[in-house]
Amino acid sequence: MPTHGFPPTIVLGATGRLGGMLRAAWQDRFPVIWQARHPRPGFLCLDPDADASALSAQVVVCLAGVTPATAAATGCAMDLNVDLALQAVRMAAGMGADHVFLASSAAVYGAAGGVLAETGDCHPVSDYGRAKLRMEHEARALGRRMGVGVTALRIGNVAGADAILGGWRAGMQIDRLSDGRTPRRSYIGPACFARALGALICRTADLPGVINLSAPGAVEMGALLDAAGLAWQPREAGPGVIAEVELSTRRLARHVRFAPADSSPEGLAAQFRDFQAMA
Repeated sequence: MPTHGFPPTIVLGATGRLGGMLRAAWQDRFPVIWQARHPRPGFLCLDPDADASALSAQVVVCLAGVTPATAAATGCAMDLNVDLALQAVRMAAGMGADHVFLASSAAVYGAAGGVLAETGDCHPVSDYGRAKLRMEHEARALGRRMGVGVTALRIGNVAGADAILGGWRAGMQIDRLSDGRTPRRSYIGPACFARALGALICRTADLPGVINLSAPGAVEMGALLDAAGLAWQPREAGPGVIAEVELSTRRLARHVRFAPADSSPEGLAAQFRDFQAMA
């Protein structure tokens, strides 16, 4: 990804795992402000509801949100995802920014089969997926009213920020399906995640309202742990387990190129190890 042409950008919710991946990959090469709600070195301490007119940025990236794990640990409501996205759009309008990227999720697709394209119907089956889908709709509507472009990034599993690699623990069990395989998911490695988002930030003028953000294809969870050298045990999959979630990457491919290794268990595990070494 070229370092020239990267517009001034503020990243909200930059203290989480995805923010850490971006900071490790981008380092000091780009004009980025990293936002945090509480004082810490290297971050701008700012409440997104505060007056942002003194800030100067062309792009706002909102990584702030509530995941199922966060909700379980803190009691935060999933609808906070909507509030945070609307805050980001209002902040962008207040500082005169052109575009907002929102961290959405593949969970908006629910249990739909096949390769999931952005133009397909969404039938989320979880509170998290329903909240993210409502976030997309309301934020884009507010963006239209305030003259700010909004792109929701339906992010696949990011290696290291997921429940498999990132949440690995001794004795971990993975669902084994009736065909003997483990569930398959679209994945993207930390380095590819940072590279892809950076490329999109440099091309906001011609972006649609929704883009799937993942490497092409899907990877078995068990194979991913095997490639990372992490032990796991199979367990019989329950009736509610979704066997496969594969995101279409045709829209993303207009802006980002991937190598075959970027979609392989070995390549994803290598990117995860590289990120661990930098973190």
